[in-house]
Amino acid sequence: MRPTVHDIAERAGVSLATVDRVLNDRPGVRGVTRAKVEGAIAELGYVRDVAAANLAKSRVYPLAFILPEGDNPFMRGLEDEVRRAGVHSMVERTQLSVVTVPAFDGRALAREIDGAIERAVAGIAAVAVDAPEVLAAIGRAREAGIPFVTLVSDLANSGRDHFIGVDNIAAGRTAGSLMGRFLGERPGPVAVLAGSMRVRDHGERLEGFLAAMSAMPVSRAILPVLEGQDDPELSFGLIAKCLADVPDLAGIYSLGAGNRGLVKALAAAGAARNLCVIAHEVTDETRAALEGGLVDAVLNQDAGHEVRSAIRVLRAKADGLPVIAAQERIRLEIFIKDNLPSEPGADDTPGAAGN
Repeated sequence: MRPTVHDIAERAGVSLATVDRVLNDRPGVRGVTRAKVEGAIAELGYVRDVAAANLAKSRVYPLAFILPEGDNPFMRGLEDEVRRAGVHSMVERTQLSVVTVPAFDGRALAREIDGAIERAVAGIAAVAVDAPEVLAAIGRAREAGIPFVTLVSDLANSGRDHFIGVDNIAAGRTAGSLMGRFLGERPGPVAVLAGSMRVRDHGERLEGFLAAMSAMPVSRAILPVLEGQDDPELSFGLIAKCLADVPDLAGIYSLGAGNRGLVKALAAAGAARNLCVIAHEVTDETRAALEGGLVDAVLNQDAGHEVRSAIRVLRAKADGLPVIAAQERIRLEIFIKDNLPSEPGADDTPGAAGN
């Protein structure tokens, strides 16, 4: 039988009102009395029903999401998922806010983190940029007692509470393994299109990709990384120039969100190039490119799952409750033309491979 507040009161020799004050961290309890109540709680193994307690206190959880702005379809999908979750969030006493900052701008991200700290939010979720300003800002959030989770791109050495996203090294290895198998013995180098190497997820994907490619039976050159800043026009120009300068190019790995420019350049080059192309995230552009034969495979993560996971983790951290790791694991899905989902990010599509 589970112990109750009545058992605590009896064991500590205090009133129910005093137990309630201690459990809800209210003032008006002497130190010695608080110690007695806390000792009784420990002896009895009492576990609070946190949800019920917060409901009784009418606690509301303001959670701040900070995402990169710009022409990144996946990030815009992530933003849509936050806003969609916000419509129903008050039922669970959660208030969601979302702000955007210039992509790959560490100073702008740090300013928004500091702004969330000043607003005394209950938790912060952000797409991290590997910059000293961001590391310092996350440290200030932790000092203020505000849980912090990184989304999509991690900063493991920042002291953040949790990372929500796919294993990006494994994603890169998967892309490299697919590229090597698709190309077989065909000669020629491979190009890599990234957004910016200042974000950890792009660096980790590249690390995994290079490791997998180096283990392939056929040795091939990997060209210097093209950084398109996730800008479609810049990415188009970089890929178009690469196609013109490297006539024996065998493949392209797009590890960021420059796929609109990539697809435009591939379409302009025509089917005669017969490249192996692997990209990330199922969007309108990558779906059409898969269907049209311009892209061979797309690695995908579910934006809706990531937003829901961030909300659950931040609330659990705010309440001092454990995070259920298995529930928060984000799958890496592999799509080719034959198993495309009916909608971007669908997680119940037969034939989708998970990593």
